[in-house]
Amino acid sequence: MPADKAGIIPRLRPRSAFPTQPVSPLNEHPMSTALRPSACPGLLRIVQALDGGICRIKLNGGSISADQADAVADVAEQFGGAIEATNRANLQIRGIGQQSAALIEGLLAAGLGPRTAAADDVRNLMLSPAAGIDRQMHFDTRGLAGQILDTLQSHPRFHELSAKFAVQLDGGEALAMLEHPHDLWLSAFECDGETLLAFGLAGCPTDRAVGAVALEHGHALVVAVLELFLELARPEQTRMRHLLDELPLSAFIGQLSTRLPIKPISHWQRAAVADDLHIGAHPQNTSGRVYIGAVPALGRLDPVMLRGAAQLARQFGNGSLRFTPWQSLLLPDVNAGDAVQVLEGFQRLNLQTRAGEPLARLIACTGSNGCGKGLADTKQDARLLATLLPAALNIHLSGCPRSCAAAHCAPVTLLAVNPGHYDLYFRDATLPGFGALHARNLTIEAVATLLATRSRSPLDA
Repeated sequence: MPADKAGIIPRLRPRSAFPTQPVSPLNEHPMSTALRPSACPGLLRIVQALDGGICRIKLNGGSISADQADAVADVAEQFGGAIEATNRANLQIRGIGQQSAALIEGLLAAGLGPRTAAADDVRNLMLSPAAGIDRQMHFDTRGLAGQILDTLQSHPRFHELSAKFAVQLDGGEALAMLEHPHDLWLSAFECDGETLLAFGLAGCPTDRAVGAVALEHGHALVVAVLELFLELARPEQTRMRHLLDELPLSAFIGQLSTRLPIKPISHWQRAAVADDLHIGAHPQNTSGRVYIGAVPALGRLDPVMLRGAAQLARQFGNGSLRFTPWQSLLLPDVNAGDAVQVLEGFQRLNLQTRAGEPLARLIACTGSNGCGKGLADTKQDARLLATLLPAALNIHLSGCPRSCAAAHCAPVTLLAVNPGHYDLYFRDATLPGFGALHARNLTIEAVATLLATRSRSPLDA
């Protein structure tokens, strides 16, 4: 079979291999006819939940213009309900009623959709929220990211990837989410005066890299990995980890090395990052400029909040906002002298701007109020917990074992077992899932008491 312009030999897996769901009136927008069935929401595929439809808006590198933010606020106000920042630096609107076609039209008109319907699912590329402005970065990832996103959208072969198949491009920034697993990750580092990209499969940049490529081969690496995955994976193996459960990693890398030059790598370790760089004011790589990070409580925004943030971006920044994997947002390119005004503006919008605020540290899924699988009202319980904690702690409340709100394992996880009651886990790198089970069936008040006692214990100092 002849190769296309990128040298990719089409071998489409059958559409029947993907999970199916009933066709809903919510998906009757003309552009949605090319969508394959999936349980994952997209901009064109609105998926029903207990509280209505969910529309997920994938943002290029997490970035959105002020005008686009206004458009999201407008359609959410007119047709939907809550706006949520996701843990992949995207936005979603939930609570959507039956007028979904008009909502989709508004988002497409704002330039927030894919080039074609089939390309919506595969725009899964995560960058640092501080790409191009971070003082620690080795290179500006946005150019390479644009190439990758163009390829993902323009080549039909890649449209057969799972809606969950994801790539991370890390430029070595100080502000970076390093704990979310990706099917392919790339991380920049310096070696003998040259910028290289370490890479790994089915993991995170904190894992051991399987090799490195020169910076100019970064795009070719992504194309080769995705092409090889589609050639080797059976239809039911929708993620890289599924393939590597059966195929030795060395065999995959051996075949990959026949397609582009891969450098062996040893003794490389991704530099650690600080916990709080997505909150508050932080200097950029340009003198006199800062970015401001603000956290909507539990990832939820209303239209007034989003419009207000957009107006701050116009007045004090470069007219854009960036969303983050911490379910927060950044306003980049602020004059340092204006930082206090921007912080005060965010505070007036009820956005958290201090790392010491408990609600800035808590994450919670939709819970039983909006999800049929949720066993507790996690967002209400999280707000109660925030009033009881003596100090801000990184805590994840999950309404069921699926862990939709967190792609990583939080230091503390509360797993709902019934309304108002949770099992308590502490992260343990030696254990899978949420970590070590510490106590069962606790009320929120009991959780707060236990965590307060633990924080005062000299064993945990």
